[in-house]
Amino acid sequence: MSPTTPETAEPRYLNRELAWLEFNSRVLDQADDPKMRLLERAKFLAITGSNLDEFVMVRVGSLKLQSSGGGGRRDPAGLTATEQLLAVAVRCRRHVARQYKILLEDIQPALAERNITRIDLNECSDRIEAAARRHFQDDVVAVLSPQALHDRRFPMLPGLGIHLCVELRGVAELAPQNTPKIKRADDDESGQASSKQPEELEPQFAVIPLGRTLPRIVPLPSDKHHGDKHGSGESSSSRSGSHESGFNYVLLEDLVTHFVDEFFPGREVVQCKPFRITRNADVELREDGAGDLLGGMEEVLESRRLSDVVRLEMDSTASDAIRNYLMESFYVDPDYVFQTNGPLDLTYLFGLHSLKGFDSLRDESWPAQRSPAIDPSEPMFASIAAGDIMLMHPYESFDPVVRLIEEAATDPDVLAVKQILYRTSRDSPIVAALKRAAERGKYVTAIVELKARFDEARNIEWAREMEQSGVQVIYGIRGLKTHAKVCIIVRREPQGLVRYVHFGTGNYNEVTASLYGDVSILTKDETLGTDATMFFNAVTGASQPQPLQQLAIAPLTLRRTVLEMIRGETERSKQGQKAEIIAKLNALVDTEVIDALYEASQAGVKIRLNVRGVCCLRPGIPGLSESIQVVSIVDRFLEHARVLYFRHGGDASIFISSADWMPRNLDRRVELLVPVIDPAIRKRLRETLQLYFRDNQNAWAMQPDGSYKRIVAGKKQKPFRVQETLYRNTIDSIRQLKQSSRMVFEAHRPSD
Repeated sequence: MSPTTPETAEPRYLNRELAWLEFNSRVLDQADDPKMRLLERAKFLAITGSNLDEFVMVRVGSLKLQSSGGGGRRDPAGLTATEQLLAVAVRCRRHVARQYKILLEDIQPALAERNITRIDLNECSDRIEAAARRHFQDDVVAVLSPQALHDRRFPMLPGLGIHLCVELRGVAELAPQNTPKIKRADDDESGQASSKQPEELEPQFAVIPLGRTLPRIVPLPSDKHHGDKHGSGESSSSRSGSHESGFNYVLLEDLVTHFVDEFFPGREVVQCKPFRITRNADVELREDGAGDLLGGMEEVLESRRLSDVVRLEMDSTASDAIRNYLMESFYVDPDYVFQTNGPLDLTYLFGLHSLKGFDSLRDESWPAQRSPAIDPSEPMFASIAAGDIMLMHPYESFDPVVRLIEEAATDPDVLAVKQILYRTSRDSPIVAALKRAAERGKYVTAIVELKARFDEARNIEWAREMEQSGVQVIYGIRGLKTHAKVCIIVRREPQGLVRYVHFGTGNYNEVTASLYGDVSILTKDETLGTDATMFFNAVTGASQPQPLQQLAIAPLTLRRTVLEMIRGETERSKQGQKAEIIAKLNALVDTEVIDALYEASQAGVKIRLNVRGVCCLRPGIPGLSESIQVVSIVDRFLEHARVLYFRHGGDASIFISSADWMPRNLDRRVELLVPVIDPAIRKRLRETLQLYFRDNQNAWAMQPDGSYKRIVAGKKQKPFRVQETLYRNTIDSIRQLKQSSRMVFEAHRPSD
């Protein structure tokens, strides 16, 4: 069992899975916040659905495997896999009920009031129904194919897709002639079926997979009297999506259900209901048996497609016959059968959020700004040579990182480019630049992590394309995921070879860089450049890394460095010195790190943790963690940066990192911990970290029991929102730069 706290019989650590569900509940709080704009609330509701899908695929899938294997080993919170599955099911059921309450009682009616209306085809006007029928006949019937189900044999359905289960009135003579004879309980001893009337026979079933080629949201014409079955309104196409005309829509599954009889001429449809399955995605490559990593990963993707079903979702009005048929067909644990009274798969709400013409229902745009440290008229190499540059995304544009690699591809003085790619965008300009560089004869090496979950297929495609262009592609290290974010550009300059390096906390993905809060540092520091090169070459050469001067690497030295920094603050506090730790992370799970923080707290170290998601540490417990404060920020941008501050006797040590404080990051991944050397950047990062503990708009304070309370502004406090402050500060720095540039006299010089 897990050790307990000094004051209670409660375990020292919180359960990871339940802590994650607490995080998703905080995201759901945003959807439930009436102060937020309506389509932003819909977006957050969609995010909670997408988050829960991945959680069930990976974390519940993992627990299922552990439980089926015995499940006796307890987690740090003292729970077995079986106990965790039960606790997670209860919490998920409560979470899903709240999702649909918010959707059906609040967001959907409010959207209808603002002319974004989900049409009920059973109660609409003849005109709208006729338009729906035309769309069904013109665009749907030719694409979809129903499949009759015999002997309970389901086709191989993909996970997370929406399918329709159709219950048909049983008719014995319509069964296919080549269907094997199955002896039923009501057969007589001779094996002959009893003489029932057709309507008394067991129901027959069919499935209609809706696939992914047809859009889920089907626009319908606007009709001011759509609630009147015979009402007529002036024609106005909803395809424009304009606010004035409104936007009427029907979901694809509702459209097909309404006209499902047309798929079964001559048959009586008893009921047609949507359902959705989630398959276990915790399928990992056994690298000890994979001689060909790329081929092995393709097998993993296929295994994931065929894996066991861990969750079944269906309409709550489905008949007992449909419900029982689906449960028996997919062998689903009843605890993980979810019946909902609204649309399955809430990610369709992303489509509503992107509708044109409803700007008043969305947040104002915060376009990424140009960094004042970068002159767009100069090459990136010149800007970096002038001094280290920090970019704080998404407030500052990711374009300089892309531009650096694109310029390297064409610069005749660039000899080599070395880069790690963990996740990239679909049409990655960075991958395109690496290919161009190789085609121009430069020495280009890319470490492509094929084991990046859910991006495996894309990374396999990129790896093959880059190899064809002459890029030397390395598939990471056996047994580890390569998660570090680094790019090294080697350039010939008059003083010799110079290494320009980019270190980041986020992926080389220009799309997510506009949505995730991350930090980039661009430098030509000689020591960091040498360390980065030695690190990179050790990974590509599968050799033992030599001692580095500045960088710490997981799984070799990063854990030790973090623990040494924490224990250093502990010792200073014991000696009567001021001691302080501030850490910004996505997750805190590792028990060794948590124990070190507990020890530091007991020594009087002031510890402030900004942990976006999972936190297994219990703050504020007397005698254990009373000097530890944990806050979580959930706002329009996903907080993703990892930044660490240690007071270090007044000579502060500040780091950025690709690693969270989790066993997987510290022990099973290749990660980097990068010291921040430039004084101006150090000052800016420290000030930024301080801001995260002033937020009283979108911040939650963690309680000792693992629950969270929203932080609200006091009567004498001004509202403070950290993400808005960071954006406004970025705007101000650009404005100040422009004003100062007007004071500089620059003479026109004759051209050469």
